[in-house]
Amino acid sequence: GYAASIEAIGSLAARYVQPGTQCYDLGCSLGAASLAMLQGSRTPDCQIIAVDNSEAMVDRCAEIVAGHDNIELVLADVRDVPIENASMVVMNYTLQFLDPDSRDALVARICDNLVPGGLFVLSEKVVDEDPNIEDMLVDQHHEHKRRNDYSQLEISRKRAALENVLIPETVAAHRKRLADAGFTHSAVWLRYFNFVSIVAIK
Repeated sequence: GYAASIEAIGSLAARYVQPGTQCYDLGCSLGAASLAMLQGSRTPDCQIIAVDNSEAMVDRCAEIVAGHDNIELVLADVRDVPIENASMVVMNYTLQFLDPDSRDALVARICDNLVPGGLFVLSEKVVDEDPNIEDMLVDQHHEHKRRNDYSQLEISRKRAALENVLIPETVAAHRKRLADAGFTHSAVWLRYFNFVSIVAIK
């Protein structure tokens, strides 16, 4: 569902990016969400701050977004970056890699620094409350990988590499955090197996 989420971020930007405000791509990777926001935005003064803590990723992203002066790349931990006057913030599969104890504070800070009516897009791998459903979703995800030419060894290695690094939560836990942070509305708008994208409006 990643491609669908990037396409929709552009459509959401057209509606939610406000003149004279900033947008943030926290955990920007190669800049796909940043470019989607820039291309979708209808405001010529849209400024996007794209943040990643990997120097190699930021360097590669700089090559991809070269020529787009509205995108500012920042090499930093997303927890350390000031968020100011934001109308749209995107975290695409980033929160899940942060220490769970630091997640509440970051989401609250995002909400506090969004302008009224601002939008937060949070995409995450989740776990289902029902263990049987969770097992089925994981099996389906692995089957999807096999159909796309991943070997069993590659699937096992990736799972081992992410264990205790990627710490997923339930959709209910994410929505509670968003409500506690001060978001007025939130909903899952995209789901593919155990990957979801949630929109939250201040």
